[in-house]
Amino acid sequence: MTAHAHAQVAGSAAKARPVPPSGRALAPARVARLLSTRHSLQVEAVALLTLYATYEAARGLVAGNRRVAIEHAHTVASLERKLHLFVEANVQHAAGAVPGLLTLLGNAYLTLHLSVTAGLLLWLHQRRPTMFARTRTTLLLASGLALIGFVVFPTAPPRLAELGIADTVSGGLVDLNKGLVSSLYNPFAAVPSMHVGYALIVAAALVRCDNRRIVQLTGLAYPLLVVLVIVATGNHFLFDAAAGALVVVIAYPLAAAISRAGATDAPERPEAAAQVHRLPTNVRDVQTAEEQPAA
Repeated sequence: MTAHAHAQVAGSAAKARPVPPSGRALAPARVARLLSTRHSLQVEAVALLTLYATYEAARGLVAGNRRVAIEHAHTVASLERKLHLFVEANVQHAAGAVPGLLTLLGNAYLTLHLSVTAGLLLWLHQRRPTMFARTRTTLLLASGLALIGFVVFPTAPPRLAELGIADTVSGGLVDLNKGLVSSLYNPFAAVPSMHVGYALIVAAALVRCDNRRIVQLTGLAYPLLVVLVIVATGNHFLFDAAAGALVVVIAYPLAAAISRAGATDAPERPEAAAQVHRLPTNVRDVQTAEEQPAA
């Protein structure tokens, strides 16, 4: 009687207990939960710094062929001429007519890209936690897509393509063409422009997270400023800016889908599972359970 009762209870527990899925099946759900969660500031900072260092190193390793990159730059310039959009040289000449403007724009090119993006992430993490994970994931996905563009279509910037457009950034304390910066910097990673891509992500976050008119106007103006910076300094074509925007248009809904999947795929509560599958600890418990209906 006792052995039979044990067998019944064990059999019921075995039927109720779900078969654990394989590690491979769990992996996408686990990644979605990780990406849709705001972790501690220390964890997020270390992870983002590591991933950005990997992104920069990978971008430098796929430097591409100089001749091919210059040919692609001329292809871009030819396309813009057909569309009557080849205005990069005119923009640079106009900016050069304003004393000190090119120097200011050059400094902006070197500093805004990372400082503004990092500042936004810190602000979101501390003040707008519900928006942080999606914005961070959008940045990661956009950077990954950009790496594909650098490999598939290596393109020289206008300043290196012999199109009459000067390099207004190098020559001072920072030289993009030699030294430590050039060892990590890929000069042929012009398409897409992630200066513009990151700027659009910043703008979207500011517009969505703050109802103040001044903040929203600043967010909308920031990508336009970045386009002026990258074109006037000779570092990107307008085509590159459009490609950077396209990368974000693809990355943002993907990040939103990941956030939804991570939020809806909550892990099962271990306490509830333990209560369902708890077995009697001794024979007296089994016997009592059997005798209760008769009583």
